[in-house]
Amino acid sequence: MLEIERSLYRKGYSKIVGIDEAGRGPLAGPVVAAAVIFPPDIKPFIFKDSKKLTEKQREQLFYQIKEKAVSVGIGIVDNTVIDKVNIYNATKLAMKRALEDLKTDYDYIITDYVRFEPYPHVSLAKADETSLSVAAASIIAKVVRDRIMAEFSKVYPHSFDRHKGYPTKLHKEELRRYGITPIHRKSFNLGIQYRLEL
Repeated sequence: MLEIERSLYRKGYSKIVGIDEAGRGPLAGPVVAAAVIFPPDIKPFIFKDSKKLTEKQREQLFYQIKEKAVSVGIGIVDNTVIDKVNIYNATKLAMKRALEDLKTDYDYIITDYVRFEPYPHVSLAKADETSLSVAAASIIAKVVRDRIMAEFSKVYPHSFDRHKGYPTKLHKEELRRYGITPIHRKSFNLGIQYRLEL
């Protein structure tokens, strides 16, 4: 889980940041990115990507990451911006904001299959399964986004605390029953999609 970081350390980089996001696929809510820098002597303590962990495991690791990291940055882009610039560009913007939120500088970036010019970076498929810093960023982003969606469930009739805005059966039923909310991504053609599917 540290092979990528170690190869970069050998090339002379010393402050490596892993970036990942949560929320590209949902029909509602923000996209959230996180950036994590660990010290070079960090030992692996994450062995699965965030999607294979339970919510309780992610919460426990969230605090461990915050404790062990040199710095953690978070970037959030809401649904109105997603609708304006599209989800791919919104993801990059969230990543940029996560970098800006770091409390220290960095000299190289690892991303999970997102090209990120002009920053010095390597973009790798399934980086959250092979890079500790990206795996940590994935967990931070997922936990932060899940907490945001849980708060939205207190405001709107949708069960955002349960489906997190993803197109589950429950979410589809709630769209039919309650319609869209101010946090739904209108650029995702929700109305047409659900008239066809339901």
